[in-house]
Amino acid sequence: MAVTEAVPARSEAASLPLQVLSKRADFLRAAKARRVPCEGFLLQARKRAPGEAEGIRVGFTCSKKVGNAVARNRAKRRLREIARLNLPQLGLPDHDYVLIGRAEKTASRDFAALQDDLRRAMAKLHGNRA
Repeated sequence: MAVTEAVPARSEAASLPLQVLSKRADFLRAAKARRVPCEGFLLQARKRAPGEAEGIRVGFTCSKKVGNAVARNRAKRRLREIARLNLPQLGLPDHDYVLIGRAEKTASRDFAALQDDLRRAMAKLHGNRA
């Protein structure tokens, strides 16, 4: 009798990849929108105009205040991972989100705490979106 391993079903979140913001204009529009400060980062979010784009879009940025290139890249990698794990379930498809790293916080904060920060920020931002 052959033993076969069960292949885990792809979650719905895995089938909805996040689109990454790359144009400066998108970051500037998000900067004018709502902000939610967290311990590990700052979250900016804006609702897009109808027909502007589809899906959840997310951007990441860290200034030189975060540290040298190694520290900035580490902070952005951590922000990308918390967004990948949480935004498909928590985000709204007609919104842009920008996560901004904080000096000496984003790169060193416990990863689970960063995820909790994002969940609290999204709850504060969207409230009860039933």
